[in-house]
Amino acid sequence: MPATIRPYAPGDAQLLAALYLRSVRELGSRDYSAAQVAAWASLCPSPERLHALSGDGRTRLVAVDGADLPVAFADLERDGHIHFFYAAPEVAGTGVARLLYAELEQVARAQHLTRLHAEASERAHRFFLRQGFEITARREFSVAGVPIHNYAVEKRLDEAAAAPAGGRP
Repeated sequence: MPATIRPYAPGDAQLLAALYLRSVRELGSRDYSAAQVAAWASLCPSPERLHALSGDGRTRLVAVDGADLPVAFADLERDGHIHFFYAAPEVAGTGVARLLYAELEQVARAQHLTRLHAEASERAHRFFLRQGFEITARREFSVAGVPIHNYAVEKRLDEAAAAPAGGRP
């Protein structure tokens, strides 16, 4: 599926909240129990919260289809933390997430970041490993009393590649 990566627009918030829920419910159910998926889905930020977060200095990128409808999105916080990285179930495995990640890493390098890190689900951590991340820990916790897990992952970016051409950072 061809996709274009663009910056977040305020009108995306409602669609991104719905995309988050569909991703958790449909893709998450491939690796987590129904109770775990329900607990995870309960963490879905409202459209208003998603929009408010977009103003805290993070970079939010959105992958859109030919009709400019979001099919994936990712947030990069100033410290290199990837807060959100969600794709619609219909684009899973099509290369859209890889394209979105490549653009996100390019932004990180332009911001002279030397480390990217995230908390990734079972499915997402496998994706991040293919992008050169390493697992630093398996995290066991509970959401609304339901035990669940994810993985702390990180990737060191080449400091030379992160530095501006011909100079120091």
